[in-house]
Amino acid sequence: MRGFLTAAGTVALATALALAGATALLAQGPPGGGVQIQPGERCPSGMTEIRPGTCRAPEFDPPSILDYTPVSTLVTSETVVTSARFPVVDVHGHQRGLANPGVIEGLIPVLDDLNLRVYIAADNLSGELLQRTLNAIAASGHSDRFRVLAGIDFRDVGPEWGARAARQLEDDIRAGAIGVGEISKAFGLTITKPDGSRLRVDEPELDAVWEAAARLDIPVMIHTGEPLAFFDPIDFHNERWLELALFPDRRNFGPGLITFDELMEERDNLFRRHPETTFIAAHLGWHANDLERAARMLDEFPNVHVELGAVLYELGRQPRAAREFFIRYQDRILFGKDSFQPSEYPYFWRVFETADEYFDYYRDYHAFWKLYGMELPDEVLRKVYFENALRLFPGLPQDGWPQ
Repeated sequence: MRGFLTAAGTVALATALALAGATALLAQGPPGGGVQIQPGERCPSGMTEIRPGTCRAPEFDPPSILDYTPVSTLVTSETVVTSARFPVVDVHGHQRGLANPGVIEGLIPVLDDLNLRVYIAADNLSGELLQRTLNAIAASGHSDRFRVLAGIDFRDVGPEWGARAARQLEDDIRAGAIGVGEISKAFGLTITKPDGSRLRVDEPELDAVWEAAARLDIPVMIHTGEPLAFFDPIDFHNERWLELALFPDRRNFGPGLITFDELMEERDNLFRRHPETTFIAAHLGWHANDLERAARMLDEFPNVHVELGAVLYELGRQPRAAREFFIRYQDRILFGKDSFQPSEYPYFWRVFETADEYFDYYRDYHAFWKLYGMELPDEVLRKVYFENALRLFPGLPQDGWPQ
């Protein structure tokens, strides 16, 4: 019968017509102007891909990265968590000047509001300054709320340095310090030996100090390196571009500078060579962006724990993977905040305790993305907030914690 088409013929005809139309449109160029790119190519600067293979520039001048702050129209639950569900030991505190008059007294209502039961000063204090701080705590009437970590002076490392530093550490622990730290990021990055060469994290001449920490049965909190992006080129593909543009001292990319992986190798050599020393890798070892790597570190080194200062932005953008990590390593994770900004603690409580979705982080230059709640089980929260610290640090108050 003339004009009759089978179903298959109809589909074939429609496909041919569609392809012909598409070919004609491509021949005319992108609608509204623009350029074509090949698969795998990026759009030219100032353009974005509006359809597969088609790039176009905005009609209006784009805002600065500082000025573009879109307001989300997403409607979702919001849980206000101003106080941690369980009492917290903050193992990574940097509220300066505890020895100064009135500072401790002024902190108490702030700590109470946040449910911070014990605040550990991690300011690398030693000798006379450490003693002054301990004296101020003892005289404050709040001696159960504060503890202090001892510092290590890495200047002039040489043949006699190890024995001298070990003796100083023993004196500091005898005075009342409960551990070592925070050993700063300068260790491995910028601290040099008397001959001008970089002091390696795994320098054998430092062994006497790590051996002393093992003998004293105290943990050592060590900050090695910086976020991985700080070691990458400062270009528009670097997700920490704004922070690097704001803070020159955080830029670790360039000729003659040590790489991230080289630093991590030195750190792991240190962990490996001193299995009897308890180490706390500050900032989750700067592996919060790569939790599989963090897991490998913890699996290989049973003497290593991690703390959470300044990595919430990484955990909150991968809540499912982070939740699994916390459950798996619940005995190896300690709470630490780093910079003492009281208004920022509730963001940690919200990420750890709720199932909220798509909410802001507290510093735009750290993270332009949103956070999601991990809704950790109570048994994990208890360990992270206080139980692991009570087990790891000698000299913490043992009474008054929830059973």
